[in-house]
Amino acid sequence: MASDGSEEFKLVSPTITHEARLPRHYTDEGQGAKKNISPPLEWYNLPKGTKTLAIVVEDIDAPDPNEPLVPWTHWVVVNIPPTVKGLPEGFSGKEEEMGGEYAKMKEGNNDWKQPGWRGPRLPNHGHRLQFKLYALDDELHLGNKVTKEKTLDAIQGHVLGESTLMAIY
Repeated sequence: MASDGSEEFKLVSPTITHEARLPRHYTDEGQGAKKNISPPLEWYNLPKGTKTLAIVVEDIDAPDPNEPLVPWTHWVVVNIPPTVKGLPEGFSGKEEEMGGEYAKMKEGNNDWKQPGWRGPRLPNHGHRLQFKLYALDDELHLGNKVTKEKTLDAIQGHVLGESTLMAIY
């Protein structure tokens, strides 16, 4: 339950069913213009006092030669105004073009060292892609280069709620 007694804080997508397969056009294995498109996301029942939102998307089953598993970052978005109720399909890279409240958002670097969404391209399938939404009590001030690490450090002590959507790739 949310702090006001309503339903729980929830992250969903109209095109991704929780714990189901990620549609191909959101991956690096799509075809032509239907490739590496950021998926649409929606959220409901923000915790009371939410001043901003942040999203971190990771492959939580990514193998590393030196460790058993090291999450691989696909997308980071910070300073999402609480009045925005979701991100449309293909949003990545268009926050300034879309203007208004979207222009206040900042996309961070993924693990390819590029800002914005980059979908998975895997040697083997069955990996879990975790979309995690954080409701925060303050805006983040991360400078020009936003990363997952800087984001997770900055939100310490400011998280009012978390919600997760899981896709399989």
